[in-house]
Amino acid sequence: MNVYIALKKVLFFISVFLCFNAFAQVGGTRAYRFLDIPMTARSAALGGNNMSIWGDDINLIYSNPALLNPTMTKQIALNYSNYVSDLNFGYLASAYSLKEHGTVAASMQFFGYGKFTGYDETGEKTNSFRANDYSLNLTYAKPMGDSLFNIGIALKTIISQYDVYTSVGNALDFGITYHGRKNLVASILVKNVGYIWKGYTSNSKSEALPRNVQLGLSYKIAKAPFRIFFVYDNLLTRNLKYINPLDTIGSSNPFGSTTSKKDSTGWQKFKERSGNRIDNFMRHFTFGTEILLTKNFNLRVAYNYRRQREMTISERRGVNGLSFGFGLRVKRFGFSYSFSKMAFAGNSSVFGVTLSL
Repeated sequence: MNVYIALKKVLFFISVFLCFNAFAQVGGTRAYRFLDIPMTARSAALGGNNMSIWGDDINLIYSNPALLNPTMTKQIALNYSNYVSDLNFGYLASAYSLKEHGTVAASMQFFGYGKFTGYDETGEKTNSFRANDYSLNLTYAKPMGDSLFNIGIALKTIISQYDVYTSVGNALDFGITYHGRKNLVASILVKNVGYIWKGYTSNSKSEALPRNVQLGLSYKIAKAPFRIFFVYDNLLTRNLKYINPLDTIGSSNPFGSTTSKKDSTGWQKFKERSGNRIDNFMRHFTFGTEILLTKNFNLRVAYNYRRQREMTISERRGVNGLSFGFGLRVKRFGFSYSFSKMAFAGNSSVFGVTLSL
């Protein structure tokens, strides 16, 4: 009976939060896009998201607040990356158990864009300035009765400052995770539902946040030393195809072959439409595995199809979208590393350190 009641609550919360995201958009039309960047070594190694993996690693709550649980109590995590050039980002988190009242965690993420030199309208040098984004997060999670469902919510206070321009907003992440007894974990997550209270300019308050709905599954194969997972991203946004903003007549496609209408046959048109549907469907998926070599050491490999398609250039395909890393734990100390192939000429590495007090 408790499981039945929990399921009813799950469906209720999902329906409420999905309504807020019914008009989600993709692309460059939203503010605070730094919230989409994977800032922990574990999430970066797993293709940008680990929202359906249950465990005692506090870094998991970065991807899903419903993964917060009492085993993360008194952990401190720090992640850092020198992203590209002098861009850098980091993530700091700590958790504490309230016993029968649930578990709380505080975290902060930042993205620094470096130092800039200012110029006036005549081209004369003025002052130097920096540009930074911050998100201060408070997370709470609690099991739903005696069931295997865990519910979590994160309140984000977002501060963005570029020279004299400042923006302030709030956002909520809401997730529900089922961690079954047969090594199955399933999660649904609604991210970045909120409001911009103060925009950079008088009319920028109307900008949308990078809202998203994700569905994830992971499964630990019985008697096998690995866990497989997949994440379906942008659940409510069907078309994730990139449209070239310079293509005003629709005659080119930078990420796939095209056939001119007058030269194409019916069969060619059918194959192109089918290929486009499959390609668009696959752009929602990230999948990979954690190879559990020992209790305290594991390897991580993942593939992000959408990243691969968007970072591909016609001259050279490469292995864009591939990411890998490892996690090592020695007593109270943990270390993680990830490497992500973003584009032919650009890579990203994230380092993470965890301490159990």
